[in-house]
Amino acid sequence: MENLTKKSKKSSLNIRQYSMLIALVVIMALFQILTNGILLKPQNVTNLILQNSYVIVLAVGMLLCIVSSGAIDLSVGSVVAFIGALLGVMIIQQGMNVWLAIVIALLVGALIGAWQGFWIAYVKIPAFIVTLAGMMIFRGLTQYVLQGMTLTPFPKEFLAITSGFLPNIGGGELNLTAFLLGAACIVIYILSEIKKLQSKKKRGFSLPSAGAFWGKIVLVTAAIALFTIWLAHYKGIPILLVILLALVVIYSFYTSKTVAGRHLYAMGGNEKAAVLSGINTKKALFYTFVNMGALAALGGIVFTSRLQAATPTAGQGFEMDAIAACYIGGASAMGGSGTIIGAVIGALVMGVLNNGLSIMGVSSDITQTIKGLVLLAAVIFDVVSKKNAEQV
Repeated sequence: MENLTKKSKKSSLNIRQYSMLIALVVIMALFQILTNGILLKPQNVTNLILQNSYVIVLAVGMLLCIVSSGAIDLSVGSVVAFIGALLGVMIIQQGMNVWLAIVIALLVGALIGAWQGFWIAYVKIPAFIVTLAGMMIFRGLTQYVLQGMTLTPFPKEFLAITSGFLPNIGGGELNLTAFLLGAACIVIYILSEIKKLQSKKKRGFSLPSAGAFWGKIVLVTAAIALFTIWLAHYKGIPILLVILLALVVIYSFYTSKTVAGRHLYAMGGNEKAAVLSGINTKKALFYTFVNMGALAALGGIVFTSRLQAATPTAGQGFEMDAIAACYIGGASAMGGSGTIIGAVIGALVMGVLNNGLSIMGVSSDITQTIKGLVLLAAVIFDVVSKKNAEQV
């Protein structure tokens, strides 16, 4: 009976872990049919990456806020717009070096995060209030800096962040660089999974069945290979995709393999117990919002490069997309659970919905309604599955 209970709990955990990935595949297959094959054309796959890059960047930072304290940052959309305005003034009006302007923008984002983090972590003002105030403050500052104008054009080296591609070392119609990097990713993934399995075996942890283990490897390998083929048939690997992959790998390692990352989950699970165990929760929460500010600035850089202009209306609703991506990806509204990969999957679900409905000519109001229903369904599923797991 005890073994049956353990298996039931494990099954429930696996369902929660892979449900949104399965949902993403189903949604993509559905829109592939409804759009008559347009959704997964190589050019549109690349556009999906570029169009949703800012959501992924913001979702990574938002996830850490949610995991550590269940808090959300409502100011990120306004910070994106403010950073875009600063970049427009520095690069277009002042003629500043592009890379120097980018460094300054990232530092300004970190300072914004530090300013908000101080009130949240040390003064104990609720994050909702502080970031709501930040939303209004930085939206107003954006209007002030731009004086209602749109600044353009940006130089080519700045636009290359979102429009550039890695060079094709083969020089043929198919991009050899994409194939080589795809093959490298497959090898690294398989070796890492085997290493994880060996580590679990040494520590005496329960192991998945051989069918489940190799089935997962085959499915993920097939997905990487198919994605690589799509990219190779268009222009290859976007520079922005390399940035996003680096971001996901670094933050996945941070949250799962470092002491500081595990502290965030401990805080979100039980803050009082975390304090008693010696974790400096104030400092950890403070740096979580510093990180969010820096990533909001990176989101601003990416979006401004993609838009090719600094405009007062940039970033509207971005905070909602980032928050929804985290919750759809399995983060708990109470804190303490959620993964970087889950947030990325959530962002892709939102992106596929936006892109697929746009191709079908569905109006923006209906699109927003459908996205809201998907968010609600994801949270309901998470709550129900957790209750079922607790009852087993």
